[in-house]
Amino acid sequence: MRTATLEVPGARIYHEAHGSGPTLLLIAGGNGDAAGFTGLARLLAGRYTVVAYDPRGNSRSELTEPPGPQRIETHAEDAHLLLKEVAGEPAYVFGSSSGALVGLDLVTRHPEQVRTLVAHEPPAVTLLPDRDHWLSFLDDVRDTYTAEGVDAAAAKFAGAMGRRPVMEPQGELPPGVREIVERIRSNFDFFFAHEVTTFPRYEPDLAALRTAPVVLAGGVESRDQMPCRAGAELAARLGLPVLDFPGDHVGYIPHAGAFAERLHEVLSE
Repeated sequence: MRTATLEVPGARIYHEAHGSGPTLLLIAGGNGDAAGFTGLARLLAGRYTVVAYDPRGNSRSELTEPPGPQRIETHAEDAHLLLKEVAGEPAYVFGSSSGALVGLDLVTRHPEQVRTLVAHEPPAVTLLPDRDHWLSFLDDVRDTYTAEGVDAAAAKFAGAMGRRPVMEPQGELPPGVREIVERIRSNFDFFFAHEVTTFPRYEPDLAALRTAPVVLAGGVESRDQMPCRAGAELAARLGLPVLDFPGDHVGYIPHAGAFAERLHEVLSE
């Protein structure tokens, strides 16, 4: 694994690369970072130069300016600058959750950089028929974080998303694993303070996306959850199918082997 840091306006972006071949950029969402893609990256390293990074404000990607409300467009510019640094030709891109929204904005603004984008469960809340409910709920999550702290906000957020609440690491974990778990958990502070109300208000450019090399994907175990439903709504607006991928919203972690094969299959079509 090769690691480096890229200076971008307002932040230093930590990134890591595995393998060789055409570039495949992996974009994490929410409180995620590059570590969530480690299994996937190792499995695909024989076919691609797999590049993963910590989004600004998360883990090892430190801000160089005071924190404030985050915008998908700013994160997409980070991805654009990172691709300029690591890829000499159009890259494959996989984005998960709000990372998929970042990928959608990237391919909209910089289509020359993207060979194919696989957008996995982008929470395009503004496209949903019940958008007002979800935007109000996410505002309430932010207010809960402000008043009661990260655990209360995480429990409320996870319950509505059909996921388990965030818990403290349990039992004796290897030092490296415990460090990753604690780092990912600590990123929730930044997510709830600066992203949970702004990212869902992102409006995809449907006109531009209709001519872009975009694939919409969803987990077979999360079809009824909001991010997958929002991704399906986006697919319908674009006249595209939603391709099934193993697992749920983060299926690439527990089902890394099957997920890697499915992603390679889609990218090879």
